[in-house]
Amino acid sequence: MKTSQKILSEITTLTREIEEDYPELQKYLGETRSTLPQGDNSNPQLDLESLENYRDELQNLIKKYKKEH
Repeated sequence: MKTSQKILSEITTLTREIEEDYPELQKYLGETRSTLPQGDNSNPQLDLESLENYRDELQNLIKKYKKEH
């Protein structure tokens, strides 16, 4: 089972890949964050599923872009 720290590391790597290799995709990063908690909650909790969903969205964004270009 992956820990949240491992998934956060993967998210960081994917985000860096987008920023360095696919800067034209940066405009979509804000849209993919829909899986992460937002709002006025002063102590938002990131559960493992939310992190995995966000990571998967980033991976899919890159895969789709590579396939189309």
